[in-house]
Amino acid sequence: MPNSADIRGQFDETGRVWIRQAMPDTTLEALREHCAIGNKPGARLSADGALADTISNAAFTQRIHEIWPDMRPVRIVSFDKNPDANWGVPWHQDRVIAVREKADVAGFSNWSRKHGGWHCEPPAALLRQMLFVRIHLDDNAAENGAMEIALGSHNAGTVPAAAAEPVAAQYPCEVTTARAGDVLIMSMLMLHRSRPAKKAVSRRVLRVDYAGFALPEPLAWAA
Repeated sequence: MPNSADIRGQFDETGRVWIRQAMPDTTLEALREHCAIGNKPGARLSADGALADTISNAAFTQRIHEIWPDMRPVRIVSFDKNPDANWGVPWHQDRVIAVREKADVAGFSNWSRKHGGWHCEPPAALLRQMLFVRIHLDDNAAENGAMEIALGSHNAGTVPAAAAEPVAAQYPCEVTTARAGDVLIMSMLMLHRSRPAKKAVSRRVLRVDYAGFALPEPLAWAA
């Protein structure tokens, strides 16, 4: 396996690194059980309790700590693209975080209330210090709507929604083909999209956002 410096160099250049076969089947099955969301296409889950313990004790989290010390999960979202929830989203950046309460703090904007909690957009400087981690609970391929990413687009900074497609076109596109148990670590500013699945199979993914810092008071992470 590449050393931490090589992995960090690849991440800084492309905006992503893969950890293939990142966990044993027992951990994968535990995550599947914790992340069942019924018929919903997606749901935010608590970053405390059994799920958080499973993630924190997983081998891929220990690898993350070797490369990015002090990181911890601050938002967990479970997705299930299936025949009854077969969505697509255009090129975009996910620039929101989940916080405990709304507060008027300079640089934090675009407030919204969803999944029962407050979300906002922090300054880009904070987003650059975070990680966007996708844990693949099923095999992912183009046929079942695997996410596509614009490699290196994290270096474009904050990209308005109207400019996302033309900016993404300036970078190589990677379909995030993965086997169950693979983990993808990305920059929060990576441009990405997802096409509807062409195959009627379940594609479950767990998204975990990591941060290694506290938010400016009185803001606090929702987790």
